[in-house]
Amino acid sequence: MSGDAHVRICERLGVQLPRATRPVICFQYREDAEKVLQVLPKRFARYGLTLHPEKTRLVEFGRTALARAIRAGTKPDTFDFLGLTHKCALSRRGKFTVHVKTMKKRLRRSFKAVAEWCRTHRHDAVDKQQAILNAKLRGHYQYYGRPTNYRSLWQFYRGVRQTWKKWLERRSRGQPLSWERYAQILRRHPLRRPRIAHTWTSAVSQT
Repeated sequence: MSGDAHVRICERLGVQLPRATRPVICFQYREDAEKVLQVLPKRFARYGLTLHPEKTRLVEFGRTALARAIRAGTKPDTFDFLGLTHKCALSRRGKFTVHVKTMKKRLRRSFKAVAEWCRTHRHDAVDKQQAILNAKLRGHYQYYGRPTNYRSLWQFYRGVRQTWKKWLERRSRGQPLSWERYAQILRRHPLRRPRIAHTWTSAVSQT
């Protein structure tokens, strides 16, 4: 959505959606979703707001959608929300569940931010760099550390480890930093490893 005004969607409850809010509205029946999608642009226009044409869409999601996709041999639809890609899945017991993983766009942005920091601070003391990088890793795990997102956490950890090596090597005046030497540095200045920060219960309530 775009615009500077605020719009009241639930006037009795006093709920307000600010500029650039990205809500997810769920319906049991597709016809209800289609009706709301037809009405929303007109409703928002009354308050000087618009729906983003590329980010506003209908997504078939849930048990029925997953069963239909399995029968057709296709992948079910996914959607991105709050930095996480949500997808239908089956648990180890064969029951329906929702899996999440870090959005590719967010992961690339995080890698870029870490690389820029390492480049700018490559001449700082190693222990200082370690402390800041661990703070960044801790913050990343705290937000994205959801059940089913472990692979993405490890991907970020390995990317940070590789990036740090690159910029430590750059400050050594062209002398390569071998992995054996880097392993010694990591033993003295370890990087925080991935951890799941949210239980299944908290993950369901927050996503």
